[in-house]
Amino acid sequence: MKRVALVLSSGGARGFAHIGAIEELQERGYEIASVAGTSMGALIGGMFAAGKLEQVKERAFALDRKRMFALADISMGPDHLVKGEKVMGILKEIMPDIPIETLPVPFCAVATDLADNSEVVYDSGSLYEAIRASISIPAFFKPQRNGEMLLIDGGVLNPLPLNRVTRSDGDLLVSVNVSAHSDMRLEHLRETHKRSRTSAGRLPALGRLPDENFYSVLSKTFVMMLQRNAELTAQLYPPDIRVDIPMNRFGGFDYDKAARISSEGRRRMREALELYEKTHNIHSSSSPA
Repeated sequence: MKRVALVLSSGGARGFAHIGAIEELQERGYEIASVAGTSMGALIGGMFAAGKLEQVKERAFALDRKRMFALADISMGPDHLVKGEKVMGILKEIMPDIPIETLPVPFCAVATDLADNSEVVYDSGSLYEAIRASISIPAFFKPQRNGEMLLIDGGVLNPLPLNRVTRSDGDLLVSVNVSAHSDMRLEHLRETHKRSRTSAGRLPALGRLPDENFYSVLSKTFVMMLQRNAELTAQLYPPDIRVDIPMNRFGGFDYDKAARISSEGRRRMREALELYEKTHNIHSSSSPA
């Protein structure tokens, strides 16, 4: 069985692709020996490390537009739109908080400290504190206070934490980036155009806005930053197996499409593994799903 050090990127709802990617790895006989994640990658990775991925999958696949809006605890504060307490409440219903260092699979999450412009790596302490800090999308989720630190989404500085995952001799470094550069084929261009007109409508307090608005400008700026930083990290720490999913395949707020997004992650991981196995003359221990 081949051991894998798995790195999961940020990307909002696109991060549901991590579920399918993890399932494909396991079904093909790969052992996930350690995980590092940022933002949604931290949430999915952390819950996997705790042995609760199936429960998260069940909750995610049950999301529809109505349930999605119900999770948006709008507060319209000076630095955020959503408190984020309801999202964490769902995780606490699945299991109580536990220390990261007691997880069956080594795990770390990445956040960003606005107070001193630094990267914060959670590899011990409260799992849910780490997840909550890492998912704090700027101007959307309320920043997380921790002593003198003011924590926001780890994707601001390290959206694909290849340099933070625990490594062991002979393991494979595998990355899943769900915010890769856009696929410019016509069908995806149409999807992106449609999504740019409707994404803001998914936020009840904002309603529908023109194409170029506060939301779209902030979102595009953040995505460009994520893509650039992820690419630089991948160049410095090249993964053995790299799964890149174009960011315009799904939207960052497509939480009601969890099953489809997860299937896309599974398909992309399958293709990457088949290529790697063929190149290295490896036979997986199970046939593709």
